[in-house]
Amino acid sequence: MNEPTSSNSDFLVRGSLATVDPDVARLIDHEQQRQFAKLIMIASESAAPESIREAEGSVLRNLYAEGYPHKSMHDQSEHEILDYEAQLPFYRRNADRRYYKGVELCNVIESLAQRRGAEAFCPVGMEPGQLFLNVQSLSGAVANVAIYQALVQPGDTVLALDLMHGGHLSHGSPVNITGLRQKIVNFKVNEETELLDYEEIHELALAHKPKMIIAGFTSYPLAPDFAKFRAIADEVGAYLLADIAHTAGLCAAGCYPNPVGIADVTSFTTHKTLAGPRGAVIITTNPELADKIDRAVFPGIQGGAHFNKIAAMATMFKIAMTDSFKTAQIQTVKNAVALAEGFKSEGLRVPHNGTDTHMVLLDAKSAASHNGEPLMGDVSSRILDLAGIVCNRNTIPGDKDASRPSALRFGTPWVTQRGLKEADMREVASVVASVLKTAKPYQFKLKTGTTPRARVSFEALVSGAERIAVLAAKAGVDAPRKPYTYPFVFDVMSSSPKAAPAAVQAIEIGGEKTHEFLDAILADKASDLDAGDRMESHILGRNRVPLCPVSVVNTGASFLLAIASAQAKTATQWLRALSDNYVIWDDADPARSVPGPVAITEWGDFKT
Repeated sequence: MNEPTSSNSDFLVRGSLATVDPDVARLIDHEQQRQFAKLIMIASESAAPESIREAEGSVLRNLYAEGYPHKSMHDQSEHEILDYEAQLPFYRRNADRRYYKGVELCNVIESLAQRRGAEAFCPVGMEPGQLFLNVQSLSGAVANVAIYQALVQPGDTVLALDLMHGGHLSHGSPVNITGLRQKIVNFKVNEETELLDYEEIHELALAHKPKMIIAGFTSYPLAPDFAKFRAIADEVGAYLLADIAHTAGLCAAGCYPNPVGIADVTSFTTHKTLAGPRGAVIITTNPELADKIDRAVFPGIQGGAHFNKIAAMATMFKIAMTDSFKTAQIQTVKNAVALAEGFKSEGLRVPHNGTDTHMVLLDAKSAASHNGEPLMGDVSSRILDLAGIVCNRNTIPGDKDASRPSALRFGTPWVTQRGLKEADMREVASVVASVLKTAKPYQFKLKTGTTPRARVSFEALVSGAERIAVLAAKAGVDAPRKPYTYPFVFDVMSSSPKAAPAAVQAIEIGGEKTHEFLDAILADKASDLDAGDRMESHILGRNRVPLCPVSVVNTGASFLLAIASAQAKTATQWLRALSDNYVIWDDADPARSVPGPVAITEWGDFKT
């Protein structure tokens, strides 16, 4: 391997990422293109502003600063925190709670993030100084583990929402450390109303006397009544943890109930609706609990904090207190409501009958069934991804197996940040319905059993992808202008950089399954061709009906298919769709597959 060259004589590698590691640079470029060519509707994702990313990529990532700022900084205003002329002499003269020197500016940065966070989440009737924030947790799950560490002992009972009904792994799932160390009792939503049943929660609390109750949800789209949770917790002497990981941005903007000052502890992530760096925050108004939580985070389960992320949090909280942020959060909820109503108007079932947050659930079973097999969540998410809509599979009340969820979860933060509105969400709902309603579900046989699969109409998938491409092109004036090079199955954004206007276009097909793939999709056997041979044939469409003429050349390393330019785009999309295996190939047997996958590359003008 050739070492990167540098004009510098020291041991450091100099140069941009594209110079030092072009492979990683290219992967990042592909990912950037993907994020603009598709509509990202993952409820736990958002697009961080440039200012956030700049802070994350700063020299602060070079520091190691175990510990915390001096306690005297907690009650200081932002103006006092940023008074370097006073802070730095104090640091030099007095001991702090750090294990390393050279971190005086880390004290300022962390205190600034804490103060701004306290101001952003301070409830009416309280002062920011009454809130204690830990901003060092690396993720929401880690923050919750720290809270368990601080508030409950191994074997203590914890009451939380069932994972299948919208709870989170870190709320006591048996596959998570929180479920392994504590006795977990789950409450559920009412399966008829699909709403939280506070009477059941009350009865379970009285029966099991939990040490902690968690009011937190990862896929329950309605706002809870934190006061009712508080009353139940008080009656049984339990701590109340409010996990608002998904809804923190809405909460800061006043679009969601604020549990701070009601719950003993509030936790949330910073990369979902807050659109900040990947991290988490823990808030309490109890100084004794604050000390326990700080010790649980460090040195309990973490080492040095990531100060590039903490600086980005400080900027994030500043943004969260602006009018433009609040406007965006209001629009995020409006878009989610419009999406839910759009699904309903298409005849699809929306669990919980709607939303008042940023997320919408969709019962995939309501879209299609075939021979008694319902459409399920996992395969639906895969199909929609091919159409340019990125969402995730999700369980809903009534599901019995977390590995076989029957629903989809959509989030509106990212598309709202890109400027889409209610009418656009109704268009998304229409596309989802138009694609999924053509599905033919079936059971695919595995060595260990079966798994739900489905295939959809090729025409519906292409049409859906084209409609989503229009929305993606409309959304975001800062979209990359480079050619779209991500190997997307339906590249409706732009042509390949190799493509050129010509009477005949060529595509290359390669990979281990090439011979079997071509023998299935051509009217004649390509496997009979020797290297250098050529034949004339037809590409076969659905039900093996000829789609278009094709010239096939065996190059020895791969095959070239020459197709008339007028038919090349459709033919290429069809072949890619068959390789991916989510379109119907045979109406008589929707489970019938074409061998694959294969790699398909557009070559442009075909010359022999």
